[in-house]
Amino acid sequence: MSDKPSDQPSVSDEDWAAFVENAREQGLGTEEQSKALRKVRPKKAPKAPKAPKAPKAPKRQEPAGWRTGPAWQEMNGRAARRRKVKGVVGIALAAALALVAVRPQLFTGLLPDDVTSALPSSWSDRPEDTTPLAAETAAPTSAPDDVDPDRPTLKEPFRGSPAVRWADGAAGIEPPAAKATGWMSKKQVEDALKRSKDFLVASNLDPAVLKGGKPSAALRLIDPKFGNLRSEVEQALARPTEEHDPTIVFSRFDPAEARVVGSVVKIRGRMSVEKGTGKDSGQVLVHTDYTFVYPVVKARPGADAVERSIVRRVLTFSFVDPARFRATPGKLGVSDWDAQFGNNDCAHPGNGFLRPTFDEDRAALPQPSRSGAAVDPYDRSKTLGELPRGCGTVTRS
Repeated sequence: MSDKPSDQPSVSDEDWAAFVENAREQGLGTEEQSKALRKVRPKKAPKAPKAPKAPKAPKRQEPAGWRTGPAWQEMNGRAARRRKVKGVVGIALAAALALVAVRPQLFTGLLPDDVTSALPSSWSDRPEDTTPLAAETAAPTSAPDDVDPDRPTLKEPFRGSPAVRWADGAAGIEPPAAKATGWMSKKQVEDALKRSKDFLVASNLDPAVLKGGKPSAALRLIDPKFGNLRSEVEQALARPTEEHDPTIVFSRFDPAEARVVGSVVKIRGRMSVEKGTGKDSGQVLVHTDYTFVYPVVKARPGADAVERSIVRRVLTFSFVDPARFRATPGKLGVSDWDAQFGNNDCAHPGNGFLRPTFDEDRAALPQPSRSGAAVDPYDRSKTLGELPRGCGTVTRS
């Protein structure tokens, strides 16, 4: 007789049950039962192949813009370049992405109970790494890691932002060690670095300037003999336009629209010195590249919805040899500047102020045409020249 299952005799269910009961009465162990059963109980015949399922109906295509299109986005930023590149350029915030990333609790009500019960009771329960970063000495190789998407608050305005690990205020502007360069001695380079830092502090951190005031301390540092720079900046402050906008150099908020939360502005960047060559011969150049993160709320009393404006500034300060050029001791020139703005309304440029947008008024903002691609405003691994220009979108704020 063949050992194949197909040759084994068929056993009825009643006979099979009796066989099992008899095996138990004889005290056969589990393994012995299994061996005995395998000799008697035939293997199941292979199942017949299932009939093919009817093809599914094609999924309904959503209309363009549904949940992901322009209706869920706002254009609220710009970047600008002066001198070498003219024109208004910018960054804007993708509202749909921001709502998911920054306030996921708004969406938990749409999830099944067994899913939402597994979520933390509060996103603030997630531990956040606040260990200060070491000073930046060279361009990073990539963007900062993502941070848990906690909503910023008045008490913790940098929560959920890579800037939570950045330096506070002026401490984030750390000049390199001075050494003799070009026509300058070590002591003169040290003084040039200090003046460069003083200008950045006066134009981006001065509380009075942030409230919309005139950056008088910064203006006093500009050498009036350095071309027409000072008069041009004064004119832009007095009569700002899209072409001559003082926010390219100064961080100022309209006190009627927004105010900075607390006294801390987060900063990340670096500074370097080099001897000028070619057209810059006879100069010592101080290159600066810093990103400033400002937590802001609406100007009205009791406002507590915190947003962040992110400004990256790249400026080159020039210190000329007084033996070859006209110069004022203790002053500096600015030979080149460039800027990029995140969460800054690019639909209304040229009023002389940074204009952050908030959830409550994004839906009402006009939608200017976008020419820039999505940009991470915290990514310092690229130069501003490598980034797209024009109104675009930012991936986070």
